[in-house]
Amino acid sequence: MIRILLTTTSFQDTPGAHHAMLEDAGYEIVRERGPLSAERMLELLGEVDGLICGDDIISRKVIEKALPRLKVISKYGIGLDKIDVAAATDLKVPVLFTPGVNHTTVAEFTFALLLAVRRNLIVEANYVSEGKWERITGRDLKGSRIGIIGMGRIGREVAIRARAFGLNVVGYGNFWDESFAEANGIERAMRLDELLADSDIISVHTMLTDKTRGLLDAKVFASMKEGAVLINCARGELVVLDDLIAALDAGKLSAYAADVLDEEPPSPDHPLIGRKDCLITPHIGSRTHESVGRQAGMTCQNLIRFFNGEKPLAQANTV
Repeated sequence: MIRILLTTTSFQDTPGAHHAMLEDAGYEIVRERGPLSAERMLELLGEVDGLICGDDIISRKVIEKALPRLKVISKYGIGLDKIDVAAATDLKVPVLFTPGVNHTTVAEFTFALLLAVRRNLIVEANYVSEGKWERITGRDLKGSRIGIIGMGRIGREVAIRARAFGLNVVGYGNFWDESFAEANGIERAMRLDELLADSDIISVHTMLTDKTRGLLDAKVFASMKEGAVLINCARGELVVLDDLIAALDAGKLSAYAADVLDEEPPSPDHPLIGRKDCLITPHIGSRTHESVGRQAGMTCQNLIRFFNGEKPLAQANTV
């Protein structure tokens, strides 16, 4: 019998048709609560034919340990930075993924974070729950300028919503859809510092790669407009943590709102936890019943199609 290791908690915790889809395939399912370290993956692998993974560490060593039985990795989601795709390609292991299923959901969550920090929502709600009636003056979104780093699917959805809120939008990134930009009144920044200099809000939606790791460093923070708000629904490793803290301490950044961290889950002494100028959520930007259903459904379809000898819906590598 085909044995599958399932680690993603969103898949496991959210009801939906994806559970029946996987069960009806007739596989033996081994369940773990991810994201898992490389050490834990090494303990588990060797006797499974396929993986349904989230943000578990799947290094070359992990893949090598899983062979020769491992036949496929089916990623729940689109971020492949925790998977050594080059190693998987070298070792002839297909990596399947789910593009195009969660971009609207993450864009909506981006605005949940943005509204929360601009209107001090969490702080004010906590005051009232503590029996206090303390009112802080917030800021409108309308008329502010938002700079979007990364104009892929999610970045474009953020831009659409930003225009609806009356924000002035400038975008930056290697991918640029000129017809979309013209139709939605989006200015293009040709350099990152050009985007940063005049943006009241910066929202990050670029992939984590070797080139973008540590993209937001001291030099970038120095280029930002004084008192800017930074929103990160992409990856924690895009930000140099020490440089971020220095920018917050100096008041260069007025707030950092992020759904991602460099360490997930964070240690109790993580320097961003508990700061009044930070709003951190536990990587839930795509975790809605609707989005989980779409992602999990596509993940299952990819896996089932592969084992049935059919072409998966989306594959990240060629083997």
